[in-house]
Amino acid sequence: MNHPPMKSLLLFGALLGMANACNKATSPTSSAGNSTGYQINGELTNATSGAKVYLAELEDNQLVSRDTATIDEKGRFAFTGTTPAPSIYQVKVDDTNQALVALDNQTKLTLRGDASKLNNSYTVQGSPDSELLQQVSNALQMNKTSMDRLEQRFVQARQAGQADSVAAIQQEAQQIQERGQAGVRRLVRQHPGSVVSGFVLTAVLNPDDNFGLADTVATALKATHPESRYAKALTAKVDASRATATGAVAPDIKLPTPEGNVVPLSSLRGKYVLLDFWASWCGPCRQENPNVVRAYQKYKDKGFTVYSVSLDQSRDKWVNAIAKDNLTWTHVSDLQYWQSAAAQTYKIEAIPQSYLLDPQGRIIGKNLRGPALEAKLAQVMK
Repeated sequence: MNHPPMKSLLLFGALLGMANACNKATSPTSSAGNSTGYQINGELTNATSGAKVYLAELEDNQLVSRDTATIDEKGRFAFTGTTPAPSIYQVKVDDTNQALVALDNQTKLTLRGDASKLNNSYTVQGSPDSELLQQVSNALQMNKTSMDRLEQRFVQARQAGQADSVAAIQQEAQQIQERGQAGVRRLVRQHPGSVVSGFVLTAVLNPDDNFGLADTVATALKATHPESRYAKALTAKVDASRATATGAVAPDIKLPTPEGNVVPLSSLRGKYVLLDFWASWCGPCRQENPNVVRAYQKYKDKGFTVYSVSLDQSRDKWVNAIAKDNLTWTHVSDLQYWQSAAAQTYKIEAIPQSYLLDPQGRIIGKNLRGPALEAKLAQVMK
């Protein structure tokens, strides 16, 4: 389906299925003789006596093996250990049955669930952070279920050539994703000092798209958990995003057109401008181009234009794509691929990526695609 990917779904899907990603195995950390440390007491139904349960820590997007426990005849298991700083862990029964928990050296956690469907059945008690993490996971799972059903309708409509239905489903998908992210943001907003909120904003939500919230959480985490990797990572991302945050004046870009003329982004002040990063080799960019063309045609006579920055390396491929996709607005590039000066300034790590600027050059929207772009333009250009 041609809709903006929801990073959160991808991340939780990956974490709950990273069966073979524990490739930095280390020795288990035991706290048998320590007065402090985490403790997980597990109680599982439909569990096999003697089967193993695995504990892994999420570290730099890798699951690092920390401990192994054995399930007894009553479905019980336990983990004890210490952690240098509050962190996110995965408890795994097998490749398809895992749960995420948050641990620090004061955590005394009880985890219950059905070993045969742990992802959807587990509950946690005794750890507010783990309870918050479960709430986030549940919200995303509900969103994913809705999106899966919508995907089936989309495929059927597209195969039947029902263009109006396809467009309506795309719009519905956008609304579902927006509601899902709004629900996750609400949970984060209620718990700004939790390491889970730092984790969600660094790995699930995009801090660049949620700058105000990310800035608030980063400040709170500096006070509550300054040693946490999530506090440090979020602070770094917030600092990097500050120049291109919503409300900031977009940094200027001065790159040549295909004809060799340098056209600054700032030269378009006085109009609403979609600053669009793309490339001829980028499939999702080319799929989004018709939506941008439609918005341009609808609003170009009302004070709207597009400033496209290509991350191409070949001038010929760049120019051919412009012509083929009928992109009749300002195009610039230094043909430096990901090393493009503009991409470095805006810290572009994926495309398509876009910023909507008001007539004063301030950023008023980010990554508005398809119906979302037209809806925003309709709102600001009344």
